[in-house]
Amino acid sequence: MLYKRSSALFQEAKKYIPGGVNSPVRAFNAVGGEPIFVKKAKGAYLYDEDDNQLIDYIASWGPLILGHAYEPVINAVIEKAKKGTSFGMPTEIETELARLAVKMVPNIDKIRFVNSGTEACMSAVRLARGYTGKDKIIKFAGCYHGHSDSFLIQAGSGAVTFGSPNSPGVTQGTAKDTLLADYNDLNGVQKLVEANENEIAAIILEPVAGNMGCIIPSREFIQGLRELCTAHGILLLFDEVMTGFRLGRGGAQEVLGIDADIVMFGKVIGGGLPVGAFAARSEIMSYLAPEGPVYQAGTLSGNPLAMSAGLAMLTALNDNPKIFNSLAEKTEYLHKGIAQVLTEKDIPHQINRMGSMISVHFTDEPVTDFASSAKGNNERFKKYFHGMLAKGVYLPPSAFESYFLNDAISYEDLDATIAAVRTLDL
Repeated sequence: MLYKRSSALFQEAKKYIPGGVNSPVRAFNAVGGEPIFVKKAKGAYLYDEDDNQLIDYIASWGPLILGHAYEPVINAVIEKAKKGTSFGMPTEIETELARLAVKMVPNIDKIRFVNSGTEACMSAVRLARGYTGKDKIIKFAGCYHGHSDSFLIQAGSGAVTFGSPNSPGVTQGTAKDTLLADYNDLNGVQKLVEANENEIAAIILEPVAGNMGCIIPSREFIQGLRELCTAHGILLLFDEVMTGFRLGRGGAQEVLGIDADIVMFGKVIGGGLPVGAFAARSEIMSYLAPEGPVYQAGTLSGNPLAMSAGLAMLTALNDNPKIFNSLAEKTEYLHKGIAQVLTEKDIPHQINRMGSMISVHFTDEPVTDFASSAKGNNERFKKYFHGMLAKGVYLPPSAFESYFLNDAISYEDLDATIAAVRTLDL
């Protein structure tokens, strides 16, 4: 495939935008080469500026669960835009979307809409600190909760040390209140809690991780976190920006059978427009302004266009919950097909999957946390990515990202994808 126009557009973008992109993973630094510029999309397919058609396995990193340009969403946005794009005042549709979200998700009474997953996670941590009166949080290596300062923290020198910033601009003062643990390591979390007794406000995690590939929590780990939080007066925060309304109607809480204290949403809840949200039981949400002392605000929060897109998307999922089974079956089919080909080629691999999230890791060892994910053969992944792209299959341009299937993908598309893997020289 030729990407002449994409290449020219990238060179022009670099003159005016840092790195030529507005989010770093788009720059293809992890896989080499230059990014593809998209002109349009429909259903399961992307069409780039050189008119190449690509089967899409990122779905805008998750939100487009029913495919690109899903007509009920598009029509809802168009009709709402005719009446105005933003008011900075309450609208009825905010309540409609809130009512539906609360109906679909277990263990929440109220929800506050924001503009991104980053904003949702940042606000949820502030609320947790305000509610508990404690300062510290525990996060997990490899879990991404947006680019707020509290989350850009790397490991210290031992299991109970403070973290240190891994981005310039994040202060040591901020870093000292963030403790880092390893995903699926309950013992490590227990040590942190014991070493910081009565100081930890919250434990935050992706209940099914998607930013070190798809990583599934062990039952012991996720159940143990819930019990540990309950015993020590710590709030359990589920970052369901990826998993919310994707793994099931009620997200990871429903699928895993674990109640979090605060849940954060993004992606699907906005139907492809910028929306985030955080939700909890009434007694926690009552600490939020204007009812309580914890301040959070935003001019575009509850934007009517975004609310209309989210309402159309969630209505479709609520009315047809079989979509989640359909997506899971397609993802399983893809898993089995790729695994068979890689096994035949005698290529070491691990494939992790839950629902419509899946990732391929080129390693012999099970992938259960960031450290094991990082052991994958990145040079082989680069060949895999570019080989698939040449065959018309667009995968996440990073070995540390989950695929997100959309329901517009057909079994013919899945067969074409598996056949493309078979052609590769890895």
